[in-house]
Amino acid sequence: MRYVHIENVESGQYLGRTIFSANGSVLLSEGVQLTVFMITTLKRIGVTMIYIQDKQFEDVEIPEVLSEETKRVVMKQMNDTFDSIRSGKEFNSKQLHQSIDTILEDVMSNREVLVQLSDIRTEDNDMYVHAMNVCIISTLIGINMGLAPAQLRELAIGALLHDVGKLEHITDDMSDDPKRHHTWRGFDVLKHKRELSLLIAHVAFQHHETLDGQGWPRQLSGEEIHLYAKIVAVANTYDKLLFDLSEGKRMLPHEACERITAMAGKKLDHEAVVQFLRTVSVYPTGTSVRLTTRETGVVVGQHRGLPGRPVVRIVKSSGDDLDVKEVDLAKHTTVFIESVLM
Repeated sequence: MRYVHIENVESGQYLGRTIFSANGSVLLSEGVQLTVFMITTLKRIGVTMIYIQDKQFEDVEIPEVLSEETKRVVMKQMNDTFDSIRSGKEFNSKQLHQSIDTILEDVMSNREVLVQLSDIRTEDNDMYVHAMNVCIISTLIGINMGLAPAQLRELAIGALLHDVGKLEHITDDMSDDPKRHHTWRGFDVLKHKRELSLLIAHVAFQHHETLDGQGWPRQLSGEEIHLYAKIVAVANTYDKLLFDLSEGKRMLPHEACERITAMAGKKLDHEAVVQFLRTVSVYPTGTSVRLTTRETGVVVGQHRGLPGRPVVRIVKSSGDDLDVKEVDLAKHTTVFIESVLM
């Protein structure tokens, strides 16, 4: 498979990964042959990147922390939970805990897999995919930091619900009144749920606070910010840098990692950033790249301890034959990735 920009997709190509709607139902299944109408529709609903099948890379598997079935179930349960909050009803805490149990089981089983935030996002499912991504990364950071199982559970729930305040109709992040900010509104929603720890509500409350005291809504600093919120702040920042146009131009993973590294110890917790960098794929599998040798290829493998030094497959035409070679950047220490090709 290759991970490509929607503008470079052609009719007749085959979809490499299933696209889900906000309620977990399938919009387009893996393996479907794309038509002009399908591609146009994907653009219209906000899709920018998709996986396509490629015979030259058909053996390349892209490991995921969460299985597709887990994603489908969790998105359905999140849709139900968020709909209840929007309508002012009590949400089903039992269903929420089931989602967390499913996520934690997958994360613990695949904790050595480097995270690639490559789920196909639409305007419809964006909020759910964002929440799921923040939950996955936060949980992996928590594992790396040695949190106990009960703490991981609280962290995961807080991460999944960190933006629930955005569902409140009176939320206004541009207001000078901090109580109208989505963090404060999220705290108000969650603090009354007896089935949830108050620390979970504080994740929603504090995930936009920064170490230097210039965050929002209460300008907390340093140790005033709870560890869970510090962890979620890192995960939330990363996903926003990749996918949120309100922050300006969307960044590529390696650019976002550089930005987050620069924020360590200033805006973001240093240790949380260190452990974050151990969990993510800097150059995701399936990404097209150009090397300093001027050769172009596709990332086909990763190194857990060296996320910035993947394996790149280069395919060249040689008459009627194809010349295929793989460059392991962990071994070829003088070769670097010069740019990412979208």
